Amino acid sequence: MARAYSLDLRERVISAVSRDGMSCRSAARHFGIGESTAVAWLARYRRTGSAAPGRMGGYKPRAIRGAHERWLRDRVARGDFTLHGLVGELADRGLKVDYRSVWTFVHEQGLSYKKNAGGWRASAP
Repeated sequence: MARAYSLDLRERVISAVSRDGMSCRSAARHFGIGESTAVAWLARYRRTGSAAPGRMGGYKPRAIRGAHERWLRDRVARGDFTLHGLVGELADRGLKVDYRSVWTFVHEQGLSYKKNAGGWRASAP
């Protein structure tokens, strides 16, 4: 995973632009960073008063939880389903999720099964 640039470099770029009167482009060339990076650092400094980087990555809670999770378990227990069908039914309930989210939920709950794909091929033509 990528790392944020050091705080020292960020402060030097901001100082060159704010105090020394350099443009963002010339400061970017001088310090060997991208122009958009220098512009973003300066905008962040003006907005927050700090040159420190923001948080990278982190935990994102799953969309299928709580009442939707209980409903989905009950729905799967009632009978046949397709994952695309479940995505549509969840959308009707007001939860917008993608196919992969539903697949992950169903797989983790042990609610899916493998179809016997070889059965129809085993018979004589």
